[in-house]
Amino acid sequence: MHNITKQNIKAIKLLHPAILSFFLFTVFFQSKLTAQCPPNIDFENGSFSGWTCYTGNTVALGNSTNAINLFPSGGPVPNYHTMYSAANDAGTLDFYGGFPVMCPNGSGYSVKLGNTMGGAEAEGISYEFTIPAGRNTYSLIYHYAVVFQDPNHLDFQQPRLVLEVTNVTDNQRIDCSSFTFFPNGSPLPGFFQSTNGDSTAVWCKDWSAVTINLNNQAGKTIRLFFKTADCTFRRHFGYAYIDVNTECSSEFVGATYCRDDTAVNVVAPYGYQSYTWYNNTFTQTLGSTQHIRFSPPPAVGTTIAVELIPYNGYGCLDTLYARLVDTLTLRANAGEDVLSCNKNPVMIGGNSKPGVVYTWSPDVGLSNPDISNPRANPPNTMLYELTVRSTGGGCMSKDSVLVTTSIIDSSMQVIGKTNFCVTTGDSAVFRVQPTDSIQWYVNGNPVIGANNTRYRANISGTYHAMLYTDVGCAISTRTETVLIETPRSPVIYPIQYAVINNPIDLTARNFGVSYLWKPPIYLDHVNIINPQFNSPLTDEEFIYTVTITTSGGCVTVDTQIVKTIKEVKVYIPTAFTPNNDGRNDLLLPITFGIKEIQYFRVFNRWGQLVFDIKSNQRGWNGTISGMQQPTSTFVWIFQGLGLDKKTYTQKGTVTLIR
Repeated sequence: MHNITKQNIKAIKLLHPAILSFFLFTVFFQSKLTAQCPPNIDFENGSFSGWTCYTGNTVALGNSTNAINLFPSGGPVPNYHTMYSAANDAGTLDFYGGFPVMCPNGSGYSVKLGNTMGGAEAEGISYEFTIPAGRNTYSLIYHYAVVFQDPNHLDFQQPRLVLEVTNVTDNQRIDCSSFTFFPNGSPLPGFFQSTNGDSTAVWCKDWSAVTINLNNQAGKTIRLFFKTADCTFRRHFGYAYIDVNTECSSEFVGATYCRDDTAVNVVAPYGYQSYTWYNNTFTQTLGSTQHIRFSPPPAVGTTIAVELIPYNGYGCLDTLYARLVDTLTLRANAGEDVLSCNKNPVMIGGNSKPGVVYTWSPDVGLSNPDISNPRANPPNTMLYELTVRSTGGGCMSKDSVLVTTSIIDSSMQVIGKTNFCVTTGDSAVFRVQPTDSIQWYVNGNPVIGANNTRYRANISGTYHAMLYTDVGCAISTRTETVLIETPRSPVIYPIQYAVINNPIDLTARNFGVSYLWKPPIYLDHVNIINPQFNSPLTDEEFIYTVTITTSGGCVTVDTQIVKTIKEVKVYIPTAFTPNNDGRNDLLLPITFGIKEIQYFRVFNRWGQLVFDIKSNQRGWNGTISGMQQPTSTFVWIFQGLGLDKKTYTQKGTVTLIR
């Protein structure tokens, strides 16, 4: 393959055969140079190592251009730079697009840029690497999928994905490999409207591959920069999924084939609108799709050319060449032997390579036996064999991997009660099935020495056990909460007054599951927290006990005294002496049968309010704004709601004595 024009190769035909042979040898030699991609440019470390992450904003400038302003974020920012893994996210679909969040190129990791929050936000990732000296034939393939809200804005105002490729060494933007993707007005095919959008349409594009042509950049430092941005009006979002292939070499897959292939499948670069294949003299058209197949393979050394026509604004017109040679070799990679714990799938194999067919046997417990890296969940320990071939059927290679299964019974049995009173003699005992090692925990902390199948809980807390096997599996039991209660001390409730022939409600403390009032006389119920007392027609005093039993079985016996009175009474002293001698220091109404004091106010001789019970329930201490008042007479007014549901109002005078 060589990046020259159709006219150039026609001119080369006129040269001396030796010169032509040297040219074709140069093409062949360069096509044999293969290179792995720079470290982690494909995210296969499962991190953003080597990449620089950015966040920022987007604005529409006055000259009808979109400006994305990005600043290094010091690392990936949650919900802006999201890493997906095949181990955890295989099968997860994008909400709007319905396509997988994992790139279908067989890699182990893919990245999402952006989110659905809008706000004219922007985010990006960049990677810099140097193309080896002497490698003027160099390309890499990336995959993208996009989700854009379509607000019907102008092109430069819309959400977008931008790929910017720069020759950092020469400070030159490589325009033929730098693209901008947006929903409305884009000439790219494959956009579809989501069925999950609301009043604003959401346009999506499933995973697509694009080849970045970096020919004739040997020794140059290259920067890849992926950017995503919302619309410039802050309301509409845009985000994208990105992945880069593991192989970086030439634009053609299949130019190197196996000696025992029965056919050769050659794949031109991705992302162009049309392809036209020619023989090396341009006297014969061979095909018009991205793929071309030769069956049987042509003679070794056959040179073919393909003319590439890009979508408008998505690349440059180009003609590329490849010399077909039969030097391809394949080596199957089934991966390292792995352990599957507790029926959790594990990944086997490795990253896929283009032009290779993968077959696993047996297919029991595999997510897909025809990909390079399926997830394995065998019912028992199993040896899997991987067979790889080229698409032409040759270069067969085999490798095997042992998947060891280990299953731990994580069930936990509870013997006794998990909620009991310390005085009852009950207990909670947990039991698990035997395994190689056990560690019991309470409230997330390991209990030293608690390593047996049985464990007795002697304090309140949340318990579980970690179970281990010697081969390296571990699993947690469910958690179980134990509550060991201590009985509460009994109390005597404030005396309740009841007006004859007017019922009142009694209420016990609210911490039990059952209540028993004794004696039952004059109570409507004895087994509830708040029975009604129906007073007799005489003045009497009744002493009740209420037995409160908790869920754990703790018992507390409280006392309630009820006194019946013939009528509601309010008593307010005619004098008080606020001298802090502990006797008659506060002015406060004394009530019998009053359910609620609605107000109690005190005024001086000039009508100034000096006390309001709403601000001080203890009573008036004879001060105004902290100043002691001299001996004087004050006026009070009182209003309250009686137990008989009547309103009682009184007023009078009181003398403050110093």
